[in-house]
Amino acid sequence: MYRIDLHAHTRFFHGHRRLGDVYDPLGGRLLAGVARARGLDGVATTNHDYYRAFDDEITGVAVLPGIEISTTRGHVLVVGPNPPSETDPGELTPGEVVDIAHERDCAAIIAHPYRNSTVREADAAFDAIEVNGKHPRTREWVERLADQYELPMTGGSDAHYPIEVGRAYTAVDVDDPTPENVVAAIRDGRVEPRVADWLPYRLIGRLYRYIHAEKDQLDAPDWATPGVGTPPEDD
Repeated sequence: MYRIDLHAHTRFFHGHRRLGDVYDPLGGRLLAGVARARGLDGVATTNHDYYRAFDDEITGVAVLPGIEISTTRGHVLVVGPNPPSETDPGELTPGEVVDIAHERDCAAIIAHPYRNSTVREADAAFDAIEVNGKHPRTREWVERLADQYELPMTGGSDAHYPIEVGRAYTAVDVDDPTPENVVAAIRDGRVEPRVADWLPYRLIGRLYRYIHAEKDQLDAPDWATPGVGTPPEDD
């Protein structure tokens, strides 16, 4: 069983592509270094609307290719051996992203389904749905969606700062954490989301709940209220 953070970013800022291209190699090393310190075996680099190749392994941690695509209805993670190199934000529908992912032998995962997104309502053949590290209290909501759509669940920190890596991650049942094997495990349901209940992570989670609530980016099912519930503990 391998512990892999399937949603992480190599930079803490959006836009500024030239600056980001210069910073990304350092950001990738920082991600991998913190992942190793936290006891993770791998991390997927899922930057917004572009993919940049890194070494398959950095500081002893597997680095998986990925991209977080901004669709017409929210964000979708595409993780696997051959993600698209770049996409135009807001141009592709969720269904089109899923088709692209599958054509490229990648998995398509609904990202943070209750934050600024209606992707969860789209009619598309997703491979999994995410328990997001910034909002671990939504896990019960995600579990109900996973049951409704018969989808496996993954975990990802959604880290933009290295200290956030591993706040949520995925236990992946594979012999070797190659991109191809991880995709197969996701599709087969050989994955389990896990959330770390470390005090700094809880404080960061409260900060993000405040920020996203102020931006009116949080959504909830009819039967729930944002911020209510006990956050899950690390398994």
